Parts: sequence; structure tokens; C-alpha cells
Amino acid sequence: MIAVLSSRIINLLNIRLKVMLNLDFKQRVVINTDEIDWVASPAGGVLRKPLERAGEESGHVTSVVRYEKGASFQRHLHPHGEEIFVLDGVFSDEQGDYGKGCYIRNPPGSSHTPFSREGCTILVKLDQFSDDDSEQIIIDTNLEQWLPSVAGIEVMPLHCHDNEHVALLKWSTGHVFASHQHIGGEEMFILSGCFRDEIGCYPVNTWLRNPHLSEHKPLVKQETITWVKTGHLWPRV
Repeated sequence: MIAVLSSRIINLLNIRLKVMLNLDFKQRVVINTDEIDWVASPAGGVLRKPLERAGEESGHVTSVVRYEKGASFQRHLHPHGEEIFVLDGVFSDEQGDYGKGCYIRNPPGSSHTPFSREGCTILVKLDQFSDDDSEQIIIDTNLEQWLPSVAGIEVMPLHCHDNEHVALLKWSTGHVFASHQHIGGEEMFILSGCFRDEIGCYPVNTWLRNPHLSEHKPLVKQETITWVKTGHLWPRV
């Protein structure tokens, strides 16, 4: 009897470990999403590439999601918010249509029924909002102005709440940025060009997560645009 129970416990732990992914936020993570396979979701025609997750269908999740032409997902609640950046195609819900380059924040407690008529690919982050981060945001970055930042970099702010900042950065050809430390961590998704640092080269569709107090020296050899989030990876207590 004890042996049977132990076997069941081990099986449950193995299942749990397969569901959990990249949840040690003290570790640096680099994933070229073009090199990993799509995984089917419960909705037909909706595929995913999990990058970090705490549960199979709920909890903290970051993933690249593809809606095939005509695919839809059932209406669902966002208990702790949903953040989306449209990478390609047109993503839709009952509130509107969002083309490539649209940035969307659905606050805690919101719900919707997403779909795509022509197909799309999106970067999605679930259950990662502060409870008081309650503003819904929809920004078409194609219509926004780039603002000057430090020499060689332009910025397009998307969101700011407490220590968390989200923006697009445009790195000019040949730019070398000073070595710097990530207070509160940094998360990036490469949208165009090729981002580099002293550790490696990261092409389009690469996701990086640099932990609190990590350091690097960025550089680019061609114009490069990155989606960047900072200040949200403080050590958990």
C-alpha cells in the first residue's frame, strides 16, 4: 500500500514539474522561440509556445500564442490581468481588432472572448499585474511617436506602474550601450534586427529574462527594435 501511494505521489510531482517552467526568477533565461515547437491548447486552432508558467491553464504565464485563421478561445476571466503584444496578423475580441504592433493591457477582473479572422501571433503575459494596476490600455505603436532617449536609442513608453516600466526601444545601427545593472530585472522580446551583448546574439523572436542585479553591455550592428519590461523582477519574499 505504501509503495502504491509513493508511486502516485511521484507521478503527481512529475506532472507538476512538467507544468512549471522557468519560475526561478533569479536565473537568466534566453529562448529563441523560433527554435521551439508549438503546443496545442484546449481551443482548436490555438497553439502556444510556453516561456514561463506556474500552471497548465492558470496562474503566472508568459507565452507566444498563435491563432490560426478563424480560431477562437472561449470567454475567460483575467483574475490578475493580461498583457498582449501583437507580433503578426490581426488579433480580435468583442471590443475591436488589433493589428501587428498593438499593445493591450486587460486589467485584473476583466474578461473577453478572443479570436482571429485571418490568423495572428501574439506575445501574452497572464496573472502578472498588481491588484491596483487597473487601467485598460490599447496602444497602436504604429501611430505613436518615438522619443529621444540616451544617444543612439529612441523610446516609445507603453506603461508605467510603481516600479514596472514597459516600452519599445529602437537601437540605432552600430550603437554600443554602457554596461549597466538591472535593478528589479529586465525582460525583452526582440521584434526586429538582432540584439547583442557580451554573452551572445539574439535574433528576432528571442525572449530574454535578466534577473534583479544582473549586468550586461548591449550593442547592435543593425537597427533593432525590442519590447522591454523593467523593474518587475524583484526578489520574492
